[in-house]
Amino acid sequence: MIGRLTLDQLRVLVAIEETGSFSATGRRLDRAQSVISQTVATLEDAQGVTLFDRAGYRPRLTEAGRVLVSQARATLAAAARFEAMAQGMRAGLEAELAIAIDPLMPSAPLIEALHGLRAAFPDLPVAFSTERLGGALAQLRSDGAALALCPLLPEVPDDIVAHPILTTAMRPVAAPGHPLARLGRLISRDDLAPHVQLVLSEEDQAGGRDYGVIGARRWRFVDLARRLDFLLAGFGWCRMPGHVVGPLLAERRLVALEIERDDARGHELILYAAHRADRALGPAGRWLMERLREDF
Repeated sequence: MIGRLTLDQLRVLVAIEETGSFSATGRRLDRAQSVISQTVATLEDAQGVTLFDRAGYRPRLTEAGRVLVSQARATLAAAARFEAMAQGMRAGLEAELAIAIDPLMPSAPLIEALHGLRAAFPDLPVAFSTERLGGALAQLRSDGAALALCPLLPEVPDDIVAHPILTTAMRPVAAPGHPLARLGRLISRDDLAPHVQLVLSEEDQAGGRDYGVIGARRWRFVDLARRLDFLLAGFGWCRMPGHVVGPLLAERRLVALEIERDDARGHELILYAAHRADRALGPAGRWLMERLREDF
């Protein structure tokens, strides 16, 4: 019971609106017409409103009835979701799956995997957040997420369980009009010195880190998309994941750079599906992690 009404009363109200009569509702619900009439009368009395105009051959919804039958549908749907979620939790399903995503994670395979998750666990609440560099790991450690999709640099921490899902090359690139792109030869450290390197940094720079930095002049970004905007506009050069810049290189909107004595040359960035070592994933989290490993 909810206050002075029951879910059964709401089901009867919705059924009458759908079938058009008390008698048809009785047949649908396998009840006598008199029981249906009494259920409606009890509901009207409890709520202090008239739901049906009974002056004609068939009862017709009043204005109040039309409004309340819509609310009845919403309440019944919410109750059904409540029951489905409770059933899932009895079977061991997570109450909620919170996922934190690093900006380097490609979207298309992730979207496909999330479609699959929704089909496999239709009643599972999913909390989703896209984080800045280092933010997904921070969410894991603060209980803000159960599963993080992110790089773990320079190595996987001891308190994290991580499964590799994607390896991508980090490629030095610049816009075609940038002076480095026009050199047409191997680029030396002296060549790099006067030019800005666009650096993706952790948000808290006091404790944050830079990755693959060799330039003396640096502009720092916490947003991968904004850094790409500045890269395409010719403000500097940077290292970008191969899956991000591949199409731009093919379209000649970016140019690959060859840097001599580049310690990061051939370096591949590993993206992981990760969770805390002291917090095992539930069925939905494990399902999503395995689907991502297969898809990538």
